[in-house]
Amino acid sequence: MKALFIAYSQAYNEEIIRLLEHFDQKGYTRWTDVGGRGSNDGLPHMGNHAWPEMNHAVFTFVEDDEKAGKILQALKRTDERSPKLGLRAFMWNVENFY
Repeated sequence: MKALFIAYSQAYNEEIIRLLEHFDQKGYTRWTDVGGRGSNDGLPHMGNHAWPEMNHAVFTFVEDDEKAGKILQALKRTDERSPKLGLRAFMWNVENFY
């Protein structure tokens, strides 16, 4: 089992949800109005007058490791189409759950 954390510009919201649905990933938790800034050259997304954009974030657990890898690859391709927009995804192994 893998855990995926996806942080992205609010402009991607519908696309990210459609991507998860495409891979039949039904369960996830989504946060809206998440502030932040990319670690390399990203612009701040703070929801104020100087930096009005905001991010969203999704956390999901994927039971099939191969499917998790495919989702991560699809997210990478999405980011590569518009790298300035802002999208980062992280994957961890999940050892225990109930």
